Amino acid sequence: MQTNLHEDEIIGKAYDARLMRRLLGFFKPYRKQLIASILLLSAISILQLAGPYLTKVAIDSYILKGNLAGLNFIIVVYFMVLILSFSLQYAQVYIMQLTGQRAMYDIRVELFSHIQKMSLSFFNRNPIGRLVTRVVNDVEVLHEMFTQGIVAAIGDLFSLSGIAIALLILDIRLALLTFIVLPPLFYITKIYRDRVRDAYRSIRTTLAKLNSYLQENIAGMSTVQIFNREEENFKRFEKINRENRDEQLRSLIYNALYFPAVELFSAIAVGIIIWYGGGESINGKIQLGVLIAFIQYVQRFFQPIRDFAEKYNIMQAAMASSERIFKMLDTQEDIPNPQKPVFLKDVRGEIEFRDVWFSYNPPTHPLDGCPSPFIKGGNGGDYTLKGITFHLKPGECAAIVGFTGAGKTSIINLLGRFYDIQKGKILIDGIDIREIDKRVLRRYIGIVLQDAFLFAGDIENNIRLGDEGISIEKVYEVAKYINANQFIEKLPRGYKEEVQERGSTLSLGQKQLISFARALAFNPRVLILDEATSSIDTETELLIRNALRRLIQNRTSIIIAHRLSTIRYVNRIIVIHDGEIAEVGSHEELLKKDGIYHSLYQLQFGNKVLS
Repeated sequence: MQTNLHEDEIIGKAYDARLMRRLLGFFKPYRKQLIASILLLSAISILQLAGPYLTKVAIDSYILKGNLAGLNFIIVVYFMVLILSFSLQYAQVYIMQLTGQRAMYDIRVELFSHIQKMSLSFFNRNPIGRLVTRVVNDVEVLHEMFTQGIVAAIGDLFSLSGIAIALLILDIRLALLTFIVLPPLFYITKIYRDRVRDAYRSIRTTLAKLNSYLQENIAGMSTVQIFNREEENFKRFEKINRENRDEQLRSLIYNALYFPAVELFSAIAVGIIIWYGGGESINGKIQLGVLIAFIQYVQRFFQPIRDFAEKYNIMQAAMASSERIFKMLDTQEDIPNPQKPVFLKDVRGEIEFRDVWFSYNPPTHPLDGCPSPFIKGGNGGDYTLKGITFHLKPGECAAIVGFTGAGKTSIINLLGRFYDIQKGKILIDGIDIREIDKRVLRRYIGIVLQDAFLFAGDIENNIRLGDEGISIEKVYEVAKYINANQFIEKLPRGYKEEVQERGSTLSLGQKQLISFARALAFNPRVLILDEATSSIDTETELLIRNALRRLIQNRTSIIIAHRLSTIRYVNRIIVIHDGEIAEVGSHEELLKKDGIYHSLYQLQFGNKVLS
């Protein structure tokens, strides 16, 4: 599945009241901290206004009058204002950052919790990279918005308002003359904002392409090297990387034009003040201190304007990220838990599939003009399973075989309720699994998959998966029972040996043995082996064959296997063909039928008889 790169573009408005209300909902537990932060910002803005005013007082009241004592007093006050301003800024930044981190923690927890509830079909539709981006990158963008976007914008608004008022109070004529440069500056800012927004969208798109291609290329490096694709893949990477570089350079050009333009208008404003205010000062109509304070205020006035475009981009990115986050949170569970689940206790392991129909892509509406897929013998559409019916008694062991794509793995996915069926019933101990809490249901089912997945950590924790209810003695016992102890105890640290990413330092057979031990440690009533021995060599298979016989004792077991040697002794073999049950019987009975099972047997063993 390819990632929809357009979904990662920065689109939409820079401010969306609907999204902002939902975001602020995460800050409700921290509203006291938010209020404190805003109050501190207002106090900081007032203190920052004091500097130029104290300069005016120092010049007009003390320096020009030769009052050294008064000047020393102003210097002390100025120094105290700086210390107080620094302290308040430290407190405000600390409170805001702490609040932001706590709110982002809450958002990530809710996102991760929601993702864990989703069915496997959700993960089929959403690539891993996209989900990681939602939980990590998009949440980090929201943190940047609250700590550097909204809060900083509020502070800038306080500063701009305060400076404008101070300028008007000091000299209204000089203030109005200074404001002449604002209309053209705002127009240039708008042009810059629009151009940078387009460039930023392109950067996000090319960066998404770059990440996607890099991840795919590294993950498939063995295939790349085997087929000598290094040069071709390098050319494709270079092309995508060049596109990203060009878009980055385009945004740099806009920045290189805009920020000097702001400085130019700031210099023009200062020049106007010096030209007009200097003349007025010479004529004695404006005090020298007022003129110098005016220059300081104007220089500070343009700083928030200079930061406006950057804050706009932060806000726009945050709105897009929040929209993607809430879209994920609003995605309903494909397989919700029942509102009043049936209590499951003392599970015996009786399993029944009753006329089960299933498709990974079911019709969105039953009246779609197509023949009913539920009519056996009719047009089944893309249904993977069609009318599957079988019954396993408690403790019975059955094997499911068939050609690739027949629907074998789909049966176990349905039994664990990783997907929901479209018609029929699946029952455990006579109870429809849709009436059972999913966590309770899966507690009684142990699954060993073809691709054994190991987590980062040591072998011990990969067997018990952090369940403190499983003692270390139990871990040793199940590892010995399944013959996994033979290779574990030879490792330098034994059961404490660190497992690298996806168990890359272990062989396929060793990883599979650990997954066997893991399933046994949880002591399930229903055991499912999905091609569990396909990655195991012949010697390892012989080691665990006897252990498997003991493993399935007193458990209802379903074994899906291509290797017919592993299912020789099961109670019953179910042959699946094209999503339907074609044959049922023991090994000997199915061979005599000279049907699909006999064909599978001939493909693997020819005329050789299994012993």
